Amino acid sequence: MPVSIEMSVSDSLESEDEDIPDTASVQHWAERACPCEEQVVVGVQVVGNAEMQELNHRWRGKDRPTNVLSFPMQSPAEVDLKILGDLALCANVINAEAAQQHKPAEAHWAHMVVHGMLHLQGYDHIDEQQAEEMEALEIRILEQLGYNNPYLEPA
Repeated sequence: MPVSIEMSVSDSLESEDEDIPDTASVQHWAERACPCEEQVVVGVQVVGNAEMQELNHRWRGKDRPTNVLSFPMQSPAEVDLKILGDLALCANVINAEAAQQHKPAEAHWAHMVVHGMLHLQGYDHIDEQQAEEMEALEIRILEQLGYNNPYLEPA
């Protein structure tokens, strides 16, 4: 298991109140998005709107909740364990977006995990070329996982 997920749900969020995937699902999606030979560790925190809004404001200067934030980390050379970084996933935003976009919640969660994992590996979507590359990779990974292209508008 090259990707080890350390997943937790924020105390401010009642997991039974939200449609939150289990650790095994997140692990599976993360592994598909990070095909690496060496063992890496990723922290995954599922949070509510207020906590995500605070994180988004502090780290990106945007005073609103968002679906996923990625916090890459470079492990020091003397540390044997490679820590890829942390993901913050906002259950409320992800589930609301899935409903608004008429997508299964599971598919949208998978997309957000894949998207975040790619950010942890250095992919970005700042300019059009980067966005096209990252989106193509997301589409391919999600298809391998059995999910539809997340960028297609529902019929």
